[in-house]
Amino acid sequence: MSIRTERRRGLRGPRHAGHTVAADHLGALSLPVGDDGVIIGNDAHDTPQLIGFHRPVPYDVTLIGGLWTAQVLALRAAGTGARVAVETGRVQAWTALARAAGAGLECVSLYDVGRVPPTGATVGSPVVVVRDCGMRPPRGRVVSSPWQSVLTLLPYLSPVAPRLMRASALVGVQRVSPGEAERIGRVLGLARAEYEALPTLADGVTLWAAGGEHHWVMTHPTDAETGLLGAARRMD
Repeated sequence: MSIRTERRRGLRGPRHAGHTVAADHLGALSLPVGDDGVIIGNDAHDTPQLIGFHRPVPYDVTLIGGLWTAQVLALRAAGTGARVAVETGRVQAWTALARAAGAGLECVSLYDVGRVPPTGATVGSPVVVVRDCGMRPPRGRVVSSPWQSVLTLLPYLSPVAPRLMRASALVGVQRVSPGEAERIGRVLGLARAEYEALPTLADGVTLWAAGGEHHWVMTHPTDAETGLLGAARRMD
């Protein structure tokens, strides 16, 4: 079934039956304790890095990079149980992903720019909004809120990029020109060696910056992601 761009009252997410266990079996259960979220790749020490999109407070992410990386993040967010709303001016670039995500369940919905409806995000039904609206994404009613994170994709540094970067809790930067790299370095407070490395980054490599923490991350696609999206690339 094809996914169409249309106005809706909300995003329908997958519904699953509950799981039960006998009280006398609870002692056999063990739960991992530690960071959780969407795996975005591995750092230089081959340690998995994650983005925790599902939060009880507003959370904004800006990615100056390629469509491929944004689509991998959207797929992986859907895999964690989030409903994903994609606001885009190039619906055709997202249609195959929306059809494939959720194994037939409607967990990724596509909307024209400015047409994303209220999502009704809750702790039990979190939402990730991906804004793929070009160099100058318009200010709209889609904003981050409790249990609704917003990821804004910018293909290059644009006049609105500094404002978005300063307002975001997390910023990702992929390969950019030397001039863009220097300006990004000033906004993010990067060391000279860091921003001078940005024009040389390989496809799939992102510098993620959150406050004073900076991590170089390589995103390795799964076989299924490669089959759907192709190999990692910066340009589309």
